[in-house]
Amino acid sequence: MKRRSDTCQMTGDIRIHGNSSTIFVSTSDTINSSWTIKPYARKGDKGAMQNITSFTVKTVQEQAETMPKCTKTHNVPAVVFSIGGYSGNHFHAFSDTIMPLYAASRKFNREVRFLVADKKPLWTSKFQEILDKLSKYEVIDIDHENGVHCFPSMIFGLEKDDKKELNTDSIHDFRNFLRSSYSLERSTAIKLTNGSTRKPRLLIVSRKRTRAFTNVKNVVTAARAMGFEVIVTEMNANLKQTSRLVNSCDVMMGVHGAGLTNIVFMPENGVFVQVVPLGNMEWMAKTFYGEPAKGMGLSYLEYKVSKEESTLTDQYPLNHSVFDDPYSIQRQGWEAYRSTYMDKQDVKLDVVRFKETLSKALELLR
Repeated sequence: MKRRSDTCQMTGDIRIHGNSSTIFVSTSDTINSSWTIKPYARKGDKGAMQNITSFTVKTVQEQAETMPKCTKTHNVPAVVFSIGGYSGNHFHAFSDTIMPLYAASRKFNREVRFLVADKKPLWTSKFQEILDKLSKYEVIDIDHENGVHCFPSMIFGLEKDDKKELNTDSIHDFRNFLRSSYSLERSTAIKLTNGSTRKPRLLIVSRKRTRAFTNVKNVVTAARAMGFEVIVTEMNANLKQTSRLVNSCDVMMGVHGAGLTNIVFMPENGVFVQVVPLGNMEWMAKTFYGEPAKGMGLSYLEYKVSKEESTLTDQYPLNHSVFDDPYSIQRQGWEAYRSTYMDKQDVKLDVVRFKETLSKALELLR
């Protein structure tokens, strides 16, 4: 068991009754035992775990009549996981579920069944290409199964690395897997030379509601003048479209947020520019996207917003603790912090200053 995830691997006669959220394991032990476990990789986070289905695992003596009769017998392993918690957030969908699921199931070469708790049809349809590439069988909505499904082995819960977020030990293989899943054409970004005729493509992730660029047109004009082909878009849930768009670009930039998770689709040697708003977000920026980007073979640039570039100056006096002491806002709790720095803040880039970052991006592509 790890700090962030409880997992259980079982082999033998494994039977699961979905409606009662109970797993029965045949054992040679003379003493029966039971314990409860939740199949979601954020066990220390009460907010995430409160709505995760809790399963009871019971060991039952071999040949005991208390083992329920099988109504469906499978000859492949099972992986049981939840898509509750923060799974609706694009970043957490990858860091808490997709990447750990890949790590757990890739070795089975699609000969594995996924049993999903807290199932959301929109989630499974969004990630259908990935699920299909990992398993040749239809996902089982285990919460609504009246029968007893029997398996020769089972992995219960997904294992998440205690120190890694948008990363995995096999990140290079994972990105190749994504390219295959979505039939992405480019494995590497453009290499600029003196005779280059094709312009490098810059993707500006433009948020509409919060942490938006208020002067995106000015940024586009400046970038085009520097030699970029520029695309401005807000990320959407259609991963077929999103993955191909991101993969076609050489540089991707955006304000810290879940849409930046799509760097997983960027070609290697591409450049990722993260714009970090006010609010002491440096740790989140580095941990969630900065370090993972480097692990993915991307060049990483960080642009920290100055006080003058934040729209918080329109809402608070310049000597307010929002600017001078972000920790005082953090101490009020996550909701207060999110409301202030995530929900109320937009960014008006100093285009002259930002052009220095774009220049660095061009240098990194050479």
